[in-house]
Amino acid sequence: MIKALLILAYLACDFSAFSGRVSSLGLSPGLVVFLALYLLAASALFLVAWNRSPMLRVVLAVILSAGSILQQSFERTTDGALTYEAFVNLLNASGQAGEALAQHGQVLLTAVPIALLLFFGIILPPRHERISRKLALLAPLAISLGLSTLLYARGGEGSRALPAAVPPVSLATIKLAQDLLAEGGTRRAVALPRPATPPARDIVLLVDESVAANYLDIDNPLGVTSGLLKPPPGVQAFNYGYAASIHDCSANSNVALRFGGTRETYQQTIAHYPSIWAYARHAGLGTVYIDAQSTGGRLQNLMTPSERREIDSFIQFDDTPVLQRDMAVADALASHINNGRPEFIYVNKVGAHFPVQDKFPDRLMRYRPVLDRGSHGLLSWSSDRTGFHGRPDEWVRYRNSYRNALLWNVGEFFHHLFRATDLRNATVIYTSDHGQDLHERGNPGNNTHCGVTRATQEVGLVPLVVLEAKGHAAADWQNSLANNRNGMSHFRIFPTLLQLMGYQRQGYLPLYGPSLTDPDKDPFSYNLRFNTLLGRQPEWQVINLKHIVDPPVSDYRGS
Repeated sequence: MIKALLILAYLACDFSAFSGRVSSLGLSPGLVVFLALYLLAASALFLVAWNRSPMLRVVLAVILSAGSILQQSFERTTDGALTYEAFVNLLNASGQAGEALAQHGQVLLTAVPIALLLFFGIILPPRHERISRKLALLAPLAISLGLSTLLYARGGEGSRALPAAVPPVSLATIKLAQDLLAEGGTRRAVALPRPATPPARDIVLLVDESVAANYLDIDNPLGVTSGLLKPPPGVQAFNYGYAASIHDCSANSNVALRFGGTRETYQQTIAHYPSIWAYARHAGLGTVYIDAQSTGGRLQNLMTPSERREIDSFIQFDDTPVLQRDMAVADALASHINNGRPEFIYVNKVGAHFPVQDKFPDRLMRYRPVLDRGSHGLLSWSSDRTGFHGRPDEWVRYRNSYRNALLWNVGEFFHHLFRATDLRNATVIYTSDHGQDLHERGNPGNNTHCGVTRATQEVGLVPLVVLEAKGHAAADWQNSLANNRNGMSHFRIFPTLLQLMGYQRQGYLPLYGPSLTDPDKDPFSYNLRFNTLLGRQPEWQVINLKHIVDPPVSDYRGS
């Protein structure tokens, strides 16, 4: 009875989600299907609990409890369902688990005790063994595989409000099957003719982290000082204004920036086409990667060991506190730009990824009130906060902390970079991996990006600026601004890099689309469904600048 009561108590803890789903379905065939699936999934938990093998019960209890924590934490953070798309994005962002824990620790504190009910309900030895070994083992397996098949047939959607321990196991099964059945083969070599003359300048793609374009002064008169609105004498900033990111998750945006493609072909180019490193080497450039986010040689943003081997200089900052890493990036970048060797340099900055309250020094606490601050001398991303509840007053303090982080990791970064760098032989393209939903509309949930259930315009809105020395332009940026400002996207960056490397337009255009200097209109949209199943197509959120929300000045000026 204790085992049964523990499992029933576990199921009861999710009653609000269950009743909400029942209410939304109403009296319909869908309700019958949902109730049948719910009973099957719940039955699987009881069957697992009455398995006679203590070792197997412990193993399954660990797996199911972990799945429960994952699903409940995600749903309570995002106010949405854990779909296959969201599940894969979580796997891809596993390297940022520490930041997520610091930001959403309070949600985890509620999910773990609930999962422990299930854990102990399963591992306690059954007093009366009336279930056959075969049934206790095969029935849960069959139910899980059946749910996997159903979710696959529905494009990875449809698990909302089922017993939280079961869907993650089914989604993991789909992911494993996808990986095993994925097309293999050697990645294609560069097929474009080698540029007649090797590039004589550095080409830099500077990718910031979680920097929302509507929070910067280059695009919003009330925005945070970026250091780009009025660059120092001798530096010219060609501001393409608001641009659309590829996706709202860092890994997906970055991998697509490194492999290029169009909205129709990005999945194929990421899987089979040459990387930007390969194109750079083919053009005669050295390759440099500056990563301020990871340490110890760890690869992130879906970079593979084979891609890593295409990089000549791989730079991380193991012994530098997070607070100082973007300044270290500026120094490293300046050193490479000033060394006289033409190189392609890809940079991942620290930027303003959560948690934000300790990503700026005390002297830059210009916007107040802010979130409680911890120890910002740590080598890790984490802070002393125990969690973020997402209350309106917390979002006010969050947005102010975010603004202060931008002052430091964008504004001060560029001041530092310009002081140390001679841009006469370099072209720098600056953007961010994605924007932010900082709940300016008062929408529910605690997350800021990557899994925003009700897609907002701002989460896909990023800055896009080309930086060069005056009189040393590599392309006619100024002329293209008349047509392309406030309407470009990340998809224009890869062909622009190829253009700067000296590749011919007729060669790269069919594969990667037009560049920033082409007059072609861009769809100005970002992807809501990067990972697709069973013929599902990516889903594009068009950005309408008339619907962009300005960050509220009442955050720091009072109501």
